[in-house]
Amino acid sequence: MLAPNINAAAATSEDDVIAHRRTLWRWHFYAGLFVMPLLIVLAVTGTIYCFQPQIEPLLYRDRMVVADTHGERLSTDVLLAKAAASEPRGAVPTLAQIETDRTRSAEFVFRLPSGESESVYVNPYDGAVLGTLSVEHRLMKQVRELHRALLLDKTGALVMELAGCWTLVMIGTGIALWWPDRTIRRNGGVWLPRLALKGRAWWRDLHAVGGIWLAIGALFFVLSGLPWSGSWGKEFKALATSASLGYPKGAWGEAHVHSTAPGASAKAGDEHAMHGMQMKMDDLPLHQTPWAVGATTVPDSAGASASNPRIPIDDVIAIAAKNGVPDDYGIALPATPTGVYTVSYFPADPRAERTLHIDQYSGRVLSDIGYASYGRVAQWISYGTSLHMGRYFGLANQIVCAAISLGLTTLAITGFVMWMKRRPARTLGAPARPVKRPPMRAWRSALTLLGMIFPLMGATMLAVWCLDRLAFGTRRAAA
Repeated sequence: MLAPNINAAAATSEDDVIAHRRTLWRWHFYAGLFVMPLLIVLAVTGTIYCFQPQIEPLLYRDRMVVADTHGERLSTDVLLAKAAASEPRGAVPTLAQIETDRTRSAEFVFRLPSGESESVYVNPYDGAVLGTLSVEHRLMKQVRELHRALLLDKTGALVMELAGCWTLVMIGTGIALWWPDRTIRRNGGVWLPRLALKGRAWWRDLHAVGGIWLAIGALFFVLSGLPWSGSWGKEFKALATSASLGYPKGAWGEAHVHSTAPGASAKAGDEHAMHGMQMKMDDLPLHQTPWAVGATTVPDSAGASASNPRIPIDDVIAIAAKNGVPDDYGIALPATPTGVYTVSYFPADPRAERTLHIDQYSGRVLSDIGYASYGRVAQWISYGTSLHMGRYFGLANQIVCAAISLGLTTLAITGFVMWMKRRPARTLGAPARPVKRPPMRAWRSALTLLGMIFPLMGATMLAVWCLDRLAFGTRRAAA
């Protein structure tokens, strides 16, 4: 009498498992369909940009590399004057890139009358101008913008942000689909693909096993990249700051940073600027700015007058060295009579990150923000950024990042092949919905939480759910 009930219970349990997997597969399919092409773009551009330190000197060797004559270098101000003399009338110097490597040229950035910026390279030994490069159109800048925004400005930035968020769904559902039952454990295909298989099964094993090996790396790339995104990243900065976990607030008396309030004349002459209209670090023409200080306010110099000359750049370099900033950093040059020299040091080790604002007339350090001044979240993000960019432990870090990126490209390709092999002609080929809707409360709660943390993604998840029902109605597959 009990056997039928036992069999019915077993069948119900099996139906639940099948319905559960079909639902996960459906979400994995939709996430992959959107993420797949963007993941290839992210992986390829990320790999290229990771090797920027090696690629650019090879591409632009005639401008970036010089012969070490073992002679004295000309002063930085003399080199800047040589660079300025080669630029068109109206060009304004905005940045001096400081590097002590004796085989590298001196680099200065100018804002041209057209509004674009241009790097000028000068031989530091004889002052010869070696050539120029467009800041906006140089290869690595284009690769970076393609990586962050598909070269589509704000629209592209939102698309890439969504790609990162949907990758989280793809990772979560992929791990759940891979999770082995007893049959899979006995037959293999868990940690190593079964290469003896043929056809779509071979591709599935390659995709599933490869995905589980790359899951942690993919998750790290997403979580370390999202704080830099255009929409959610800015909101996250604001939230982290309000909770005292992000970057220093940057206003005098509000942040635990070594800083000096500007003189009374600057306060009186620029009171409007002190009420929220001042320039932020992200507005400065620096090649790289630490995440933690991107939205901090740039202070003003005091004592601006025609009789008060600006201190030489070499003095700024000496002040930076005295304050522990040794090499390979940018100095944003003052753009106005009340502007400051801003030293931005963005090294491989985030613990050494420094931002100095220096009065252009007195040489006084108005603000000194270092890693110890960051909130806990900002410190984590600094480490994540360094690892994400392949900087933290040198060439080995670059190789690991490249391996993960290229592995993710392989996953996208294998997923595409699997889709093409199972997709009927002239149809989308989405996995059919199961007859029985499984409760899956944990998954629904997780997706809801994800949608709350990333509102833009939450809106797209709702849109996908609605479109799925409009396009496919209530058709369900037999369990």
